[in-house]
Amino acid sequence: MSQISANTSIDKKMKEYTYTEKKDTRSGFGDGLTELGRENKDVVALCADLTGSLKMNDFENENPDRFFQVGIAEANMIGIAAGMTIGGKIPFTGTFANFSTSRVYDQIRQAVAYSGKNVKICASHAGLTLGEDGATHQVLEDIGMMKMLPGMTVINPCDYNQTKAATKAIADHKGPVYLRFGRPKVPVFMNEPFVIGKAIHLQEGTDVSIFATGHLVWEAIQACELLEAKGISAEVINIHTIKPLDEKAVLDSVNKTKCAVTAEEHMRNGGLGDSIAQVISSNNPMPIEYVAVNDSFGESGTPDQLMEKYGLNADAIVKAAEKAIARKG
Repeated sequence: MSQISANTSIDKKMKEYTYTEKKDTRSGFGDGLTELGRENKDVVALCADLTGSLKMNDFENENPDRFFQVGIAEANMIGIAAGMTIGGKIPFTGTFANFSTSRVYDQIRQAVAYSGKNVKICASHAGLTLGEDGATHQVLEDIGMMKMLPGMTVINPCDYNQTKAATKAIADHKGPVYLRFGRPKVPVFMNEPFVIGKAIHLQEGTDVSIFATGHLVWEAIQACELLEAKGISAEVINIHTIKPLDEKAVLDSVNKTKCAVTAEEHMRNGGLGDSIAQVISSNNPMPIEYVAVNDSFGESGTPDQLMEKYGLNADAIVKAAEKAIARKG
């Protein structure tokens, strides 16, 4: 028998999230980088022949002496960035997420992570929502690859505002960072302060905890509304920092709801779901369901088509929540 709260007082206090515009998260990165260029003269930027796609044009125009176009030579870009930190610079590298990780993993591991270099690896066009470019460009393994590197901070913001805030925040963080963002225009709704490693409670609930990251945060909010219509009280938490994970926020939530759902635009193996499951199983094992790509490459299609086909939307989160609740006994 499923366990659903009979107390509807929390439902009556349900927060409403709305938006007036949609913007791409890569523009949040570009605008944040531009502001950093004006505020911190140690910030430098490097790009692998994708300045327009990464929205780095304004930084380049305002700081031609601090912008370095390295061409299609991503491994070289990482090596240059690592060297720049020795002179006190704060380098931000920019290219597609696939080329930011898979293509240069050895350089990141050896020259950045192992050495503890203060490099900010900024990766756009992540996940399925890259769309028509297809499976060769739709990296779904990057979070797992990067979070396994010792000392690497991994951040996956949900909208334009949060991406801009995260871009500025990582300039003050000492140590290597992987910042992941995307191509499509998505709702702009996040106004809460951004703190690295601090989860954001978007909705209080009692029946199930939904931990979402990146583009799936908005879908989790929509799922919460659908669940409320069914009499289910869902707690929604924005996990923008996957490493270091806010373990206290995770445990405080699941100790109340007794089950969890994770939602991410990433492979099920190695992503946010694995991190949440590890924390829960090590402290207080309970049911957990995953909304993620299950051991599959992507394919060409529009972002909406792909998110629907691979089950990365509000409806999939609702089904996962109901399944998790039913497993509570």
